[in-house]
Amino acid sequence: MKQYLTIDEWSIIEESFNPQTQEISESVFSIGNGYMGGRANFEEQYSGHSLQGSYMAGVYYPDKTRVGWWKNGYPEYFAKVLNSTNWIGINVEIDGVPLDLATCSVTAFRRVLDMKEGTLSRSFTAVLEDGKEVRVESLRIVSMVRQEIGAIRYSIVPVNFSGTITLTPYLDGDIKNKDSNYDEKFWNEVEKNAEPDSGYLTLKTKKLDFHVTTAMAFDILVNGEKLAIPAEAIQREKYVGATADVTVQAGDQVVIYKYAANVTSRNYGLGQLVEAAHSALHSAREAGFALLLSEQAEAWKAKWKESDISIEGDVSAQQAIRFNIFQLNQTYTGEDDRLNIGPKGFTGEKYGGSTYWDTEAYCVPFYLSTADASIARNLLIYRYKHLDKAKENARKLGFTKGALYPMVTMNGEECHNEWEITFEEIHRNGAIAYAIYNYVNYTGDKAYLGQYGLEVLVEISRFWEERVHYSADKDKYVMLGVTGPNEYENNVNNNWYTNRIASWTMEYTLEALAYLQENETSRYHELLDKLALQVNETEKWTEIIAGMYYPEDAERGIFLQQDGFLDKELIQVKDLPPEHLPLNQKWSWDRILRSCFIKQADVLQGLYFLGDRYDLETKQRNFDFYEPITVHESSLSPCIHAILACELGYKEKAYEMYLRTSRLDLDNYNNDTEDGCHTTSMAGTWMSIVHGFGGLRVQQDRLILNPSNPGHWTSYAFKIMFRGARLNISVTDKQVTVANETGIPAQITIYDKEYTVDGKSSITAEGITVTA
Repeated sequence: MKQYLTIDEWSIIEESFNPQTQEISESVFSIGNGYMGGRANFEEQYSGHSLQGSYMAGVYYPDKTRVGWWKNGYPEYFAKVLNSTNWIGINVEIDGVPLDLATCSVTAFRRVLDMKEGTLSRSFTAVLEDGKEVRVESLRIVSMVRQEIGAIRYSIVPVNFSGTITLTPYLDGDIKNKDSNYDEKFWNEVEKNAEPDSGYLTLKTKKLDFHVTTAMAFDILVNGEKLAIPAEAIQREKYVGATADVTVQAGDQVVIYKYAANVTSRNYGLGQLVEAAHSALHSAREAGFALLLSEQAEAWKAKWKESDISIEGDVSAQQAIRFNIFQLNQTYTGEDDRLNIGPKGFTGEKYGGSTYWDTEAYCVPFYLSTADASIARNLLIYRYKHLDKAKENARKLGFTKGALYPMVTMNGEECHNEWEITFEEIHRNGAIAYAIYNYVNYTGDKAYLGQYGLEVLVEISRFWEERVHYSADKDKYVMLGVTGPNEYENNVNNNWYTNRIASWTMEYTLEALAYLQENETSRYHELLDKLALQVNETEKWTEIIAGMYYPEDAERGIFLQQDGFLDKELIQVKDLPPEHLPLNQKWSWDRILRSCFIKQADVLQGLYFLGDRYDLETKQRNFDFYEPITVHESSLSPCIHAILACELGYKEKAYEMYLRTSRLDLDNYNNDTEDGCHTTSMAGTWMSIVHGFGGLRVQQDRLILNPSNPGHWTSYAFKIMFRGARLNISVTDKQVTVANETGIPAQITIYDKEYTVDGKSSITAEGITVTA
């Protein structure tokens, strides 16, 4: 753990400049709005280590696959979210000397991410090599109201000299992705223009022909007076800018307001891009920076009204959960069903910015509970629109029917090229099926099954039917050669979780068919015809469900992660020398694969998903066996363990796991935050509180609450959207209060006692002791 950020309830604060943590801070202080976003790079030039990053949602590049040994079925490319035009740049020179924090003496440095109002600010004093001293303040937003707009207020004050400050605001499209497989630059220039106070740049991708137009305009003020400065326009390949010389006296304040608009061919015709960018830019510039700030504050106020979690008595935990919620809200807003959630959001390039099963397993619950149901529904429709591609993916691997959703994708095609993932980690199909169940169970929107859900469920069930086979030796159906959620085991037989989620998927598909047959008969028959679903298929699914093999150890009373798991040498993580951790940075892959150590929840993932099917004793036996050999080297691991630990009453373990998931990036637990924040696991942080400490479940159309307290929180409260009602749930040691902020009544069960919370009213469960 490397904590260097100040603990604060509503802000992330860095109190001094350290080049060693600069790339970590660029990730942590990132800002976005669901449409675009970027890392917290400096506006002025910086020659130190930095990952410049500005990203547009849905704009990607099929980078040619690079592997040492090609295997049939590999995808031709790995899709990557593109590092787009750098719109924030404002180079500064002091009497011809560049302002560069890598070469200056820097004091009074402070960087603040204000999560309450959605702003990024920075201030510092710099002394250049020639002794000239300047004070700088910057304030940046990516507008939540005007999705195409970013704006900057950049102030510089000469402290001990009079002279010339040269400002050069610019747009730079001559950028590349750090993770480019062949060090290729992915953009070609289409057109550009530079004026003394503005400019625009249009680029297109070398493949797929995504076009992005970025336009900028700026105003310069000295001591509050706008200057009509004879700036010099600059143009070169993939670059436009303007340079202005400002004569200053010591103590003068020079302020530049820079506005930028980013528009893409995803939303406009090619002939409309420049006009659209200029229209958005003109509107923002006319509104002015102060109004943009006010709009931003109001937009975030509305976001927090729906999704805030408050914790009394633990500022570190409070800061952490708000940071996670903030990043989720600025990564995905849900209006565009062509978009999904990349593992790094707008904070970095690792994993290509593509869609993983993280969305279905971890992110869907967050959006179900903190936004209108249409937001989570759009995440499911994203997969429905890719169903044909998922069927193609299955055919590429030799299957004659069914759909295999990709492990990694932008457009529905598989673009992951590690054999143990691409070909074996097929449990991802189960997460997509589970998300359909989760959505329908939570929202009550059973119409979704007939509209979209059943088609996906049937094709996934068809895949499972062909992927299993009958073992005469076991007289059971088995599944060989898979990788479960624990990626520290590959090519294993009968991974318990994969077998279980496959069987469950077929069960739920049969339930959905029965529901439609009874309640939407006409649609039921339409779908039978469309899918050409035969009776012998559903009979086969029933046979597989009854005959699926699940490895277990009767003596220990646990489910085995796979057939040969007990052949391993069983060593607990606490018995490893500290210098061996993290394993993925210290051990060879061969040694990891042969060990008992687990990367993330595997059997326990199944016990979380299907928690209503297993009693507490079963969960406890499996938790007690598997958690001590889990190294939690996946960001998706601690949250599942926190939730189960809460259910089991393991309050110290639950709190430990909560801090690990919630402060994963703030404290750089895994030594990789410089690559970007772990955005999808942030939804797991939210789950740790709401599903973990809050004990929230939905059963038979009712909210179930079984709250617990980690022991040193005075109280905590979280917001839940449930079937139109917004509920504020507050927990202390002695009572649970539910306030309904809407006019829609809600049915809720607290510790097995049923309540109705009428609109604009509250109920309190008193005379209780909140379980620890």
